[in-house]
Amino acid sequence: APMSRWETSFGKPLKGKVWVADFIFTSCKTVCPPMTMHMSELQEKIKKTGYKDVELVSFSIDPEVDTPQKLKQFANQFNSDFSMWHFLTGYSQKKIEKFAMKNFKNPVAKSDGNDQVVHGTSFYVFNKNGELIKDFDGSADFDADKITKEIERLR
Repeated sequence: APMSRWETSFGKPLKGKVWVADFIFTSCKTVCPPMTMHMSELQEKIKKTGYKDVELVSFSIDPEVDTPQKLKQFANQFNSDFSMWHFLTGYSQKKIEKFAMKNFKNPVAKSDGNDQVVHGTSFYVFNKNGELIKDFDGSADFDADKITKEIERLR
């Protein structure tokens, strides 16, 4: 499970890189498709700039439902480039809820009998030392240029 290396040393695999994270799940009927569309837009902007030291990470917050296969199918709808955009799953529901709260102050909650997961819609920008620098709206007020400027500043 990719999460294990994250929990032992958070951000280590992306040390030396600027990265942007969000939280999504594949059966989300509301904000996740537009958020993932926006992340895809950001991916294209980053590729145009030619930056090789920027990564995107989408954490599944419904890991028991989101198999790697399911995530991949979801990601493929949004032209995801897996060399720079990582979709993570394979940890427990409790673990991702704790992780999101502790590192992102993002309250994630899945209630029994409901297939929808409550979560924030921010994009989180980290510097090369793995420190959270800023969060941006990933849904309605998304602005790719603003985020790209922040990435440029941190590089």
